Amino acid sequence: MKFNRRILYASFSTAQVARLTGLSARQLDHWDRLGFLSPSHASAAGYGSRRRYSFADVVRLRLAGKLRAAGFGLAQVRRVVETLRRLDPTRPDVTGARLLVAGRRVLWASSDSELVDLLQGGQLMLVFPVGEAVADVVRAVESLAKESDGGLVEAASVRRHG
Repeated sequence: MKFNRRILYASFSTAQVARLTGLSARQLDHWDRLGFLSPSHASAAGYGSRRRYSFADVVRLRLAGKLRAAGFGLAQVRRVVETLRRLDPTRPDVTGARLLVAGRRVLWASSDSELVDLLQGGQLMLVFPVGEAVADVVRAVESLAKESDGGLVEAASVRRHG
């Protein structure tokens, strides 16, 4: 998916971010004061000042809100958000990525073959598709059967010695 550059480099107000994320302005203020998720473009600097959030901030806030709604504690969400800071949400390849929640684990799936455990310091986990392995073995056995002159031996004709 190609992103509209105007959106990617836009600056969003607290009210806009609240609408985009489903979080309240009060929640956004609280998270900013905690230093949990502060706006990248402009932080509050006293009465009457306005926060300005980046597109990446909005993405992280939306995901953080979903994790909080799923029952994750603020400390866990903070670790996920810190890891997500390194993952640029404006990259075109990120649109196919998935955030998987499995019990108390939060996994980032950037492809069909890679998972990153966001709560374990970004530990990489590899995924091996079983269906592909089955298909590979079938092709290899078919190739072997063509090469050998006797073909394959039926399992029923092999006696097991115990």
